[in-house]
Amino acid sequence: MSERIVVLEISRLEALHLAGLVGQFAELLADTRRAEDPGVARLLPDAYPGDEEATREFRRLTGNDMLDRRADDARTVLTTLGSDGTDVDADSDPDTTIAVALSENEATAWLRTLSAVRLILAERLGIRDEDDHRPDDPRFGIYDWVGYRLDGLVTALDRR
Repeated sequence: MSERIVVLEISRLEALHLAGLVGQFAELLADTRRAEDPGVARLLPDAYPGDEEATREFRRLTGNDMLDRRADDARTVLTTLGSDGTDVDADSDPDTTIAVALSENEATAWLRTLSAVRLILAERLGIRDEDDHRPDDPRFGIYDWVGYRLDGLVTALDRR
């Protein structure tokens, strides 16, 4: 049985914006001070709720590997977008739709990356639960757009 391909259709402008977001995410993961960033902390599980010392030790032992895997996923997204999105001709119509064909593994890397980017955005926007989300506030637009794209990928992968 051959591997399924998921085709994501996005505008050239969306591809550029997405490449920019994922590029910033990759830079954050590469930053040596990443452990101090509250957004990055949201990417690392609280393995032992109620035991701060054990959780800190778990993160010390596993955190770099988890973040390195996130960085690999981000590179996959950038590669499938055309490296850093620069292959999208700036002079072409930004509303032109492009198709990004993803293997299941690539689509899964996209899911993990978009989820991680959304968690970072949630931290920056102060979103801890549904009540913190204000859809009328324009600052939440990117957060909502990433969620929309994430939902589309989940739906595409769910089709069997």
